[in-house]
Order: sequence, then C-alpha cells, then structure tokens
Amino acid sequence: MLKSFFIKNRFFLPLIILPVVLSLIGLIFIFESSAVRSAADFGDSLHYLKYQSVWLFVGFIIMIIFSRFNYKNLHSFSLIALISTICLLMIVLIPGIGLQAKGARRWIDFGLFNVQPTELAKLTIIIYLSSWFVNKEKRRFTSFVTLVGFLVFLIVLQPDVGTAIIVFSLSMVMYYIAGMNLLNLLVLVPASAVGFYLLIKAAPYRLNRLMAYLNPSSDPQGIGYHINQIYISLSQGGLFGQGFGSSRQKYLFLPEAHTDSIFAIIAEEYGFIGSILLIFMYFIFVYKIYHLIRLAPDKQSRLLASGIFAFFNLQIIVNLAGMVGLFPLAGVPLPFLSYGGSNLMISFILVGILLNIERKVRL
Repeated sequence: MLKSFFIKNRFFLPLIILPVVLSLIGLIFIFESSAVRSAADFGDSLHYLKYQSVWLFVGFIIMIIFSRFNYKNLHSFSLIALISTICLLMIVLIPGIGLQAKGARRWIDFGLFNVQPTELAKLTIIIYLSSWFVNKEKRRFTSFVTLVGFLVFLIVLQPDVGTAIIVFSLSMVMYYIAGMNLLNLLVLVPASAVGFYLLIKAAPYRLNRLMAYLNPSSDPQGIGYHINQIYISLSQGGLFGQGFGSSRQKYLFLPEAHTDSIFAIIAEEYGFIGSILLIFMYFIFVYKIYHLIRLAPDKQSRLLASGIFAFFNLQIIVNLAGMVGLFPLAGVPLPFLSYGGSNLMISFILVGILLNIERKVRL
C-alpha cells in the first residue's frame, strides 16, 4: 500500500517527504528539549516523545486517507465541520471541561487524548471558505465578516491571540484569492486597529508583552524573560552551533522549549548554518504548494491549496519572526517540529488534501 502511495505521488514527493523528515527531526529535538522537564513532571523523560510519536504515526495514516478522499466532497462536510468547531470553541470555555494552563483555556480532555479546538478552526476555515466562495454566498461580504469575526472572538476569549491572528489572516487571503472586491477589505483596516486596541485595553499583560517586544531588556527577569532566553540560545549557537545535545538552554532555562521555542534549541545546537538549512526545507515545501496552486484544476482546489499555502506560511513566519524579535511572541507552533498533537494532525490532514489535488492534476 505504502509503495503504491509513494509511486503515485512521485512528482510531488517533497510534499510527502519533507513533512515526515521535519516531523522526525522534531521528535529528536522534542526529546532533547523536554527530557528534563518530562522527568520532573511525569517521572519519565520519554513522556513527550512517546505522545508525539503516536500522533506522528496517526497523522501519517490520516494523510494517506485524505490523499485518497476526493477534495470536492469536502463541500458536503464543510458546514458540519464549521458548526462542530464553533461548538467546541464554546465548550472549551466552560470551567471543568476546558483544561486551563498558564491562564488560558484551550484544550478539551477526551481521556486518551486532548483536543485543541483552535487548531481545528484553522482547518475548518480553509475547508468552509473554499466551498463558500464558489457558491451563492460568495458575494455577501457582511456574512463573511460576521462569520470570521465570530470565530476570532471565540478564539480571543480563551485567550489565544496568536491563533486569532492566523485565522483572520487566512480568511483575508482566501477572500483575496477568490477574486472578491478588495475595497471591502479596506473597511477592515480601521476595524482591526480598533480591535487590537481593545484587546490591549482588556488585558494589560498584552501591553506588557508589546513593551517587552519593543524593549526586551526592560524587564529581563519578568515579562521579557522568554524572549531574552531565546536570544541567549541564538547567540550561543553562533555559525555552526554547540553540537548535537549540547544546548544549555533546554535545562529549564528556555520556556516552551519543546513547543513554540523549539527553533531556538535547534539554532543553539546547529547554529546559523543549521537554521538556514531548516528554513530552506520549509521554503522547498511551501514552493511545492505554490506550484500546485498554479496547476489547480478548478476554483475550489485553487482556494483549498491557497488556504493551505497561507496556513503554513503564516505559522512558519509568525513563529520564526517571533524567535528573532521581528514579531512579538504569539504562541504559534512551528509546523511539524513543535510538540502538539492537534497541530501535527491538522498539518498532515492539509498535506493529504494537497496530495489529492495533485492526483487530480495528473489525471
């Protein structure tokens, strides 16, 4: 089965190989950066590695399934997916159901695994809008803004501003690709500015984060601790890095070392050269998606591929830009590398959809 799968998709092998290779690299660095914390919290240094390995295996299988599932049939499930996602986004806010960590309520515990509804929202908005814009609702700007605004509002309530920005940006990209009136988007510029101001006003810690971004040295042991520890990791890496397993920051100095900040550990151990090679792998991956957009056989597939292209680019850019101080830290995972089953699963589902579009291109 696997041999046949790879042969049929040989023309776009980077779309298969690169996610798997990046995920395997992620396993190595997830273990490295989480072993001490995992042993302290769970008495098992392999705890995070085991969970991520299971998600990787399941994700690969689901990728194969979606590569065989006709993307045109996604239209039939788009409304159900949207309603289900909205319900989960509301359920996660209920105390006792939504798991709370570091002041945010973002996960629902299903016993054997946790689900992060905000990650599902990224998948849902791509599938739903790709169907919406090819049908009768495509010219109703008010409906579009209301839908996106409601989703973003539910995500901000958790709070998860980073994901809210991703979902909003994804929607704007798909609106543009669909060929809608660009003048409508100009209306959102002042509205977005007002929304950003209200977010800061509602939670002073966001203003503190913004100040830490503008001046990381202002409070190095407080709100600026995270970004300063990232800078230490990057500076210690130099040109060629400290060498495999030689990171010092992973020993509980760098927060979220196995999740959002995993790139800092890689940069510390493999330096500028290793970081550039990693970024180049991502570049090849997103270029292949761009090439597929150009070959897309119909509007729905073009919208799907464009939404997926925007998803991966936004996740990569927001994460890496946060690491080097170009953007404020937003809590956005690095695709395939960061620890997290929900994001990994969604990423492989999207790759499977791309592979199915690629099969239609060859047919």
